[in-house]
Amino acid sequence: MKAVELFAGAGGLALGAHDAGFEHDCVLEWNRNACETIRENNQRKIIDWPLHECDVRNFDFKPFAGIDLLTGGPPCQPFSIGGKHKGNQDHRNMFPEVIRAIRETQPRAVMIENVKGLLRSAFSKFFAYVLHQIEFPEIVQKDDEDWISHLSRLEQHKTSKKSSGLEYKVVFRKLNAADYGAPQRRERVFIVAFRSDIEANWSFPEPTHSHEALVFDQWVTGDYWHRHMVPRKNRPVPTFTQVRIAKNLETMLIPIEESPWLTVRDGISGLPKPRVDRETFANHKTQPGARSYKGHTGSPIDEAGKTLKAGDHGVPGGENMILFNDGSVRYLTIRESARLQTFPDEYYFEGSWTESMRQLGNAVPVRLANAVAKSVHACLKRACD
Repeated sequence: MKAVELFAGAGGLALGAHDAGFEHDCVLEWNRNACETIRENNQRKIIDWPLHECDVRNFDFKPFAGIDLLTGGPPCQPFSIGGKHKGNQDHRNMFPEVIRAIRETQPRAVMIENVKGLLRSAFSKFFAYVLHQIEFPEIVQKDDEDWISHLSRLEQHKTSKKSSGLEYKVVFRKLNAADYGAPQRRERVFIVAFRSDIEANWSFPEPTHSHEALVFDQWVTGDYWHRHMVPRKNRPVPTFTQVRIAKNLETMLIPIEESPWLTVRDGISGLPKPRVDRETFANHKTQPGARSYKGHTGSPIDEAGKTLKAGDHGVPGGENMILFNDGSVRYLTIRESARLQTFPDEYYFEGSWTESMRQLGNAVPVRLANAVAKSVHACLKRACD
């Protein structure tokens, strides 16, 4: 099945779709460092993506009409909790280009992701506007029409039950990457749409991992510590919440079906100890200067990692450090961050430590993207049979 990806970044979403069975006819990205990463992995034959380094606003999507899947993660800064929250007023708002790409390619399915800040109450009306535009991409905003008036017109069309030609059935959900096998608590909003002529009968995939299963693994059976050969003296003291959950789990008669959340220790397991002076593995070199202070305490090694962040002015230290059980901290290496984002070890990141970490902070965890894309692929395949 054929796919086109907008705002590819370092390639997390595209990798997830590729691993689900989609073949990319076109991948678009404008950031030079992210493009260098994609080119490097193309050259290494890890991927084979036709890359277009360009401003999406100047790109003609019509030659790709009839594709199976359109994917993309529009710039999240307009809606990020860590951003300036300008939303629709932010010049980086690229949802209009997403809608244009849908209109010009008419894909059988659409898969868009963004930060959970998109669901903030301050953006509720604009989010509804985005969803309605995806539903009816051919009802275009007029030159003399503001977005509120356009939203009203879309709402009137939706309630009138009139046919607009190209239409989509749209659903969305906030997903946590840790629930799908990533060693990181990273919540992202996924919008999935199927063209109205597709018999979809689709819903988001159920989680495969859970926090409760991790607590059971650590504080009920102790299998986690034995698996990692962590002696009792080097284990952390369980929190009040962990103790409460463990006691409840001990009394449950129903077994936990999900696998345990993966921890930072799980994610980086098997990597050699990083050094400051040289790489001991690809993209695996220590960055000095990590320190802990209020609000920047790192990700505890025996918990699912905190959300990696890109940062507008350098790398945010608190989210991009490991907090060891003795209280010491150090920065995650590029490779360790890639592990938390579930990129394969052979996938190489170009650019300085800061630029590579920015690419990773903006990326979609590959396993999360794959879980959604795999279910979309299965649905499209059923519709063809």
